[in-house]
Amino acid sequence: MLDKALTGGRRYWTWIFVLLAVIGVAVLTYLKQFNEGLGITGLSRDVSWGIYIGQFTFLVGVAASAVMLVIPYYLHDFKKFGKIVILGEFLAISAVIMCVLFIFVDMGQPMRITNVILYPTLNSVMFWDSVVLMGYLALNLIIGWTTLGAERKGVKPPQWVKPLIYLSIPWAVSIHTVTAFLYAGIPGRHFWLTAVMAPRFLASAFAGGPALLILLALLVRKTTKFDPGYEPIQALGKIVTYAMFANVFLLGMEFFTAFYSNIPGHMHPFHYLYAGIEGQGKLVPLMWASSIFAVASLAILVFPSFRKNEKLLAIACVMLFTSLWIDKGFGLVIGGFVPNMFEGITEYWPTLPEAIITVGVWAIGLLVLTVLYKVAVTVREDTA
Repeated sequence: MLDKALTGGRRYWTWIFVLLAVIGVAVLTYLKQFNEGLGITGLSRDVSWGIYIGQFTFLVGVAASAVMLVIPYYLHDFKKFGKIVILGEFLAISAVIMCVLFIFVDMGQPMRITNVILYPTLNSVMFWDSVVLMGYLALNLIIGWTTLGAERKGVKPPQWVKPLIYLSIPWAVSIHTVTAFLYAGIPGRHFWLTAVMAPRFLASAFAGGPALLILLALLVRKTTKFDPGYEPIQALGKIVTYAMFANVFLLGMEFFTAFYSNIPGHMHPFHYLYAGIEGQGKLVPLMWASSIFAVASLAILVFPSFRKNEKLLAIACVMLFTSLWIDKGFGLVIGGFVPNMFEGITEYWPTLPEAIITVGVWAIGLLVLTVLYKVAVTVREDTA
């Protein structure tokens, strides 16, 4: 079926070549990082995780969000998701690939990644995170490709794929839960030391991922002859609304616990992120933008009449996705390191090479997603 990705119009190939150009620039920049080390990034002794790990964390949530289509479609026989579930599974594949790449570029010596496989440590959360991520990638590849191939032939998917579908549901929850444990399991970082880290991760995943999927579904409808359907998009809009409310509620619980307890170690990261400390607050504008976008998106999504307007729904999804990208893909990581454990302030901001490499990894993910969507849409158009 991959041959279907080799056919397309001028817009399609222009987009492909633009992505390849961005990837080329990013690869050259990464070679510079590989030769000179992570010293060309904004990382330091006090802030050892930056935008790379932030993107990894955020994209694990995007990957996990595919389960919000799988559960209604396969467990509750919600057939209206039949057209769109393959888009969610292929989105999960591209998101996991980006997750792996962000870990790769974050390693000073990337060949050390093989140590996780060659010398597995069963009490290491990182080991289990790699297991669940690669397992989830394999599950979505097998399930998505097999079901799409069966649809192309006009037959039902083979029976052996059903257990894999059911297995993918708890597996999707596990990939983001284990990722949350990577943070919550570090006792020296008060900002991350919270029992609601995993629920908060899942709530943001089930809001941000489906929001992106709505935007992609609307884009597919606009640029191809395949229509994912009005009702599935509206159903996803409801899921996004409820999940975002849960995410905002859990973040509010974090604020209450930190400031009502009046424990300095818990309050200082919030002070730094939202008000700055001692005149240092590079992330303050970003974090307030995230909060404004979150409230504004919910103000649209909570009213059915607004949500049913697809233009307003698209605007809300863009704001919501941006809000979560800032909060989870940037603020969450940096807030754990600033202030440091001695209450010192060492600020972090990504350098130009970091930004180029980050954009390059996203370009690789978009290239994979474009190819997969091209195959899926072409198959759907041929069988319509």
